Amino acid sequence: MPGVALVTGAGSPGGIGIATARALGEAGHRLAIVSTTTRIHDRAHQLRELGIDAQGFVADLTDERAVDRLFTELEAILGMPEVVVNNAGMGSITNPESYELAVVTTPAAWRHALETNVTTAFLVTRRALPSMIAHHWGRIVNVASTTGVVQVNPGEVGYAAGKAAMVGLTKAVALENARHGITCNALAPGWIASLAQTEEERRHGLASPMGRSGTPEEVAAAAAFLASEQASFITGHTLVVDGGNRLMEGLSGYEFWRNE
Repeated sequence: MPGVALVTGAGSPGGIGIATARALGEAGHRLAIVSTTTRIHDRAHQLRELGIDAQGFVADLTDERAVDRLFTELEAILGMPEVVVNNAGMGSITNPESYELAVVTTPAAWRHALETNVTTAFLVTRRALPSMIAHHWGRIVNVASTTGVVQVNPGEVGYAAGKAAMVGLTKAVALENARHGITCNALAPGWIASLAQTEEERRHGLASPMGRSGTPEEVAAAAAFLASEQASFITGHTLVVDGGNRLMEGLSGYEFWRNE
């Protein structure tokens, strides 16, 4: 039966986080959605207008004490989550990704990338696991990226390392908790037409095999499946959602099938 679902990084009105929250809400889950700014309350209000039980929470998920406060408040208001979607990371409108080659990336920028992308997922997952173990059921979905997992772009050393680390985190949590009825999987989205997508990223999407970027709702559908009872025997897996972009070895050959 659907219970409480926690979705992080859901502040943008046109991002993967809020699309995933909406999909889980439509599946019957009561929602706790989190971002670093008060705009999360606007997203919660929009979900409630759709008839979805949703509460917004503001928290810096890189801070262990802030994560503890979030879960204390969450438990008192909704109960502990049975589903966790770790979507918080870099690349949002309020936290844009910076592009620097490894040779000039500062240790501070490196730490920021890892803390924002993978430490957030680790702290939230660690805090959610005891309740899931006690109830012998849980679903954890980590939103990584094709960047760092499938391929890389120049100037994204920290981002690529952080997203690749999410896959390692996913596998470790999956292995350690499978006997408790808990699954942990990752998503690796490619070019996605969120509100944070840049014009350059949009052009990259147009050059993909499907000739377009994906939508947040298409990623959300994959997240909702992995969070469902139907995905009970899938764990430690990374599902790539990129419209086949990873299949292209030679980008110059794109026009061959586009003009057929």
